[in-house]
Amino acid sequence: MFRQFALTAIAAALTISAPAAAQDTALSPALETVEATNAEAARLPLAVSFDMAEDPENILLLDLSTGERVAIRLMPAWAPNHVERIKTLTREGFYAGVPFHRVIDGFMAQTGDPTGTGQGGSTLPDLEEEFNFLPHVRGTVSMARADSDDSANSQFFIVFYPRFALDRRYTNFGRVISNMPAVDAITRGEPPTNPTRVLQASIAADGIPQALPQARRPDETITLDMLNDALPE
Repeated sequence: MFRQFALTAIAAALTISAPAAAQDTALSPALETVEATNAEAARLPLAVSFDMAEDPENILLLDLSTGERVAIRLMPAWAPNHVERIKTLTREGFYAGVPFHRVIDGFMAQTGDPTGTGQGGSTLPDLEEEFNFLPHVRGTVSMARADSDDSANSQFFIVFYPRFALDRRYTNFGRVISNMPAVDAITRGEPPTNPTRVLQASIAADGIPQALPQARRPDETITLDMLNDALPE
């Protein structure tokens, strides 16, 4: 009887230990992810400065067709190649007149395509991804891309509300640090009928004055002679 009891106990112990070993194996990738995230957190700066006087070389200014100016803090420590691309295109005047062609309420506003179709971009080569663990919170500026991870080029989007499902899938490279209400007011649509546009993009360090929308001029100039001619005799 003792022998039978001992064999039963050993069998029970094996039955318990096998799933436990399998569970430990299943947790290994998660533990590796946590360790990688901790290492990344130690390397990347987490704080974003909202001080407009600090590091103007990494502040992107968007002058909108609504008459508003939005300031974005670029974070080269998060995504150096993407930040450099944005600065290069900005200084080339690439973004002047470009519409916000895809604006989804409660989600984000996307721009950076001169064609306004979502299919366009610059003539520069696509970028390799620089995904990071930084969360997509309100005001996050992230690079748009096609199906391939390494297809970002010129388009980017600004997040209205937190969207953590985008984390590690899109390259987070900056944050709005001034005038987020102007972003909230961007016209919705895919595409909008009358889209909000970027009149001018500039880097704060360059000291370029804000571009303001021009008043709409009448098709024909009305002169004093025309008014006099219109008077009845």
